[in-house]
Amino acid sequence: MDERLKKQMDFILEIDKSKEIIRQTYISNGSRKENDAEHSWHLAIMALLLAEYANEEIDVLRTMSMVLIHDLVEIDAGDTYAYDTAGYKTKRERELKAADRIFNILPKDQAEYMRGLWDEFEACKTPEARFANSLDKTQPLMLNDAQGGRSWREHGVSRSMVSKRNEHTADGASVLGEYVQEKIDKNVKNGNLIDN
Repeated sequence: MDERLKKQMDFILEIDKSKEIIRQTYISNGSRKENDAEHSWHLAIMALLLAEYANEEIDVLRTMSMVLIHDLVEIDAGDTYAYDTAGYKTKRERELKAADRIFNILPKDQAEYMRGLWDEFEACKTPEARFANSLDKTQPLMLNDAQGGRSWREHGVSRSMVSKRNEHTADGASVLGEYVQEKIDKNVKNGNLIDN
C-alpha cells in the first residue's frame, strides 16, 4: 500500500474512536448521551444550514471542516464537561498533547492543515472560528432545552454558569446569541436551571 494512503487510512481508523467519547449532553429525546462524532456531525449540518446568520461572511466548507475535527483531540484528552472547573485546569495541556499525536498520524501536509484548523478553532479569531464556536455553544444548549434540561439538573447547573459559557456566542452569530438567551430564560422559568 502507498505510504500516504496508509497514513490517511490509519488516521481515518483512529478517529473512529470519537464514537466512543461520551459527552454529558443527552440527545434530544433524552434516551442516552451523545458521543463526540454525533456532536461534530450535528455542528457540520448546523454550519451548512445556519451560515446565513454568521455576523461576517464565512467560508462554509472551512467552517464545516473545523467543526468536524474540533473535538478529535478528545480521543486522548477525554471530554471535559462544560461546567467542570477542575477539569478545565488541565484541559488545554491534555488537548495540545493529543493534537500533536492525532493529527501527526496523517501525511505532513494534511497534518499541518488539520492542526491549523484545530488551532484556528481554539484561537477563535477568524470569522469561521467565531461562527464555529457559536455553533459549539448553541448545540448542547439546544439539546438540553429539547429534552427538558436533564443534564443541567443532574449537574446542578445555574443560569450564571450557562450565561458565562455563552458570553461570546453572539460574537459569531447575533441571532444565536438571542436564541441562547431565550432558551436560558425559558429553562430558568421551567426549573431546569438554578436561577443565580
